[in-house]
Amino acid sequence: MPIPKTLEELKAQYRKLAFNHHPDKGGDMEIMKTVNNEYDELFILLKDIHKNKDGETYTAQQATTETADQFKDLINELMRMEDIIIEIIGCFVWVTGNTKEYKEKLKEMNFQWHSKKLAWFLKPEDYCIKNTREYGIDEIRAMYGTSGKMKSTGICKFAKVRKKEKSMS
Repeated sequence: MPIPKTLEELKAQYRKLAFNHHPDKGGDMEIMKTVNNEYDELFILLKDIHKNKDGETYTAQQATTETADQFKDLINELMRMEDIIIEIIGCFVWVTGNTKEYKEKLKEMNFQWHSKKLAWFLKPEDYCIKNTREYGIDEIRAMYGTSGKMKSTGICKFAKVRKKEKSMS
C-alpha cells in the first residue's frame, strides 16, 4: 500500500487492513498488532493533515483532539455489527445497510442519521460546515474520495467459537 499523505487516507487504509487481518475475522494477531502500531505512528505525523474538496492537501489551523485509539475502537465496534456497510468519505464515516437494530448503539457512538441520504454519519468533533449547499452522496464521494464500501458481517463464526471455548474453561 502507498504511504498515506493525509489523515483520511490513513483511516481508509486502516479500515481495509483491519477488515483483512482482525483476529475476530480469522486474521493473525501479530499482523494486526503491526497494523495498529503503524497506524499509531502515522497518526501522530498525519493527524492535522487533510485534503479539501478540491484535492488540495492542507494542515489544519486548529490541532485535532482525536486520538489514534478513538478511530481504531470505532472500526472495531463497527466490525462487530452484522450486515452493515462502512465507508469513509473524506473525514466522515458513513454507515448504511441493516442499521435498524443498531440505532441506539450508533447514537451512543455519536453517529447522526441523515434522512435524505438514508445513512448514518460520524463527523470529527471539530468539523465546521462552511457551505450550506446540500450535496448528494455521489457528489461528496467525487469531491473527497472514498475508501470504498466494506460490508461487516459481525464477528466471524471462528471468533464466536473461540469466545465460547474460553467461557467454558
